Amino acid sequence: MNFNGKQYYLGVDVGSISTNLAVINEEKEVVESVYIRTEGKPIKSIQRGMAILRDKLGFDLQITGAGATGSARKLTGMIIGADIVKNEITAHALASLEERDDIQTVIEIGGQDSKIIIIRNGVAIDFAMNTVCAAGTGSFLDTQARRLKIPIEDFGEIALESHTPVSIAGRCTVFAESDMIHKQQLGHPLEDILNGLCESMVRNYLNNVAKGKEILPPIMFQGGVAANVGIREAFKKYLEQDVFVPEHYDVMGAIGAAILALEEMEKRPRNSTFYGWNIPDMTFKTSGFECDGCPNICEIVEIRKNGELLARWGSKCGKWDDLSIVHEEKPRQMEKLIVGSD
Repeated sequence: MNFNGKQYYLGVDVGSISTNLAVINEEKEVVESVYIRTEGKPIKSIQRGMAILRDKLGFDLQITGAGATGSARKLTGMIIGADIVKNEITAHALASLEERDDIQTVIEIGGQDSKIIIIRNGVAIDFAMNTVCAAGTGSFLDTQARRLKIPIEDFGEIALESHTPVSIAGRCTVFAESDMIHKQQLGHPLEDILNGLCESMVRNYLNNVAKGKEILPPIMFQGGVAANVGIREAFKKYLEQDVFVPEHYDVMGAIGAAILALEEMEKRPRNSTFYGWNIPDMTFKTSGFECDGCPNICEIVEIRKNGELLARWGSKCGKWDDLSIVHEEKPRQMEKLIVGSD
C-alpha cells in the first residue's frame, strides 16, 4: 500500500556541481526536492541527498519508480537502482513542458555547463551545449563572488543597483576575471562591474550556445543560475522578451527524470528496481582497471554494492559487460581509481 493511497516517483540529476533530487506524485506534482553540492563526490552526494529526502518524507512513502539523468547518470542509475536512465536534454524538456505546455525555448545554465533546448509543438527539435570553457556558468559566478567577498545570493541584487554597467570580456574566464580586476583598479563601482559581468555572460551565451538558434517565446530560464536576478534581467534586455523562471528552476532535471520514471512504469508495469530508502546506509565502491586484451587499452570502471559486483562499463567491445563471465587474463592496474567513492 502506498502512502496516502498515491504513487510516488523519484528523479535524481547528478552533475559536476550540484546533485538534485525530486519526488513527484502520480499527478506529476512536486512533493519534495533537494538541491545540494556534488563536491566531486557523486556517490556520497547521492547518499546525502537520499538521506535528506528520507528525513523529509519518511520511510512510509514508497517509490513506485526511479529515474536518473545528468552527466553522471550511468553511475547514478547504478547507485539508486533506477528503472530508467536518460540524458538531461530529454529530462529538462519534459519537465519544462509539464510546467508550461506552450514553452518554445529553454535556457538552462548550471554549475559548469549551459544549454539551450528548442521546442516546437511540444517536441524538442534542437539543442546545443556549451564548450569545455566554464565562462558563463554558475561555477565562475561562485568564484567571482568569493573573490569579491559577497554572498552569491546577493550577486544579482547588487548588479541591479547599477545604472552604467561596464564592459567585461565574457568569452573566457581568465580574460573576464582580469578585466574585472582592471575595472576595479580603475575605480568603477562594484555594482557596475557585477552588472557588466551579468551582461557579458548573457552575450556570451547568446553568441555561442544559442548561436544560430531561433529563440521564440515563451522562454523558460532554469538551472541554478536562474536564481540570479541580474542574469535574468540581462536576458530580458538582450532578448527583448520576457523570461519565465519556474518555481523549481534548480531541480528541473530531477523532475524530468521522475516524470520519465512515471511514464516508464505506466508503459511497462513491473516492480521497481529502486533500492529503497536504505541507500544512504549502503556501501558503494568504484574502481577501475585497464584491459590489455587488445590495442584499445580500454579503461573499465566497476561498481560494487555492499561488496557485490553491480556493473562494469567502459569497454568498446562489451567484453566486460557480462558479469557472469570470468576472464582469465589479469588486467593491468587493477586498482587504478577512476571514480572516487569517498
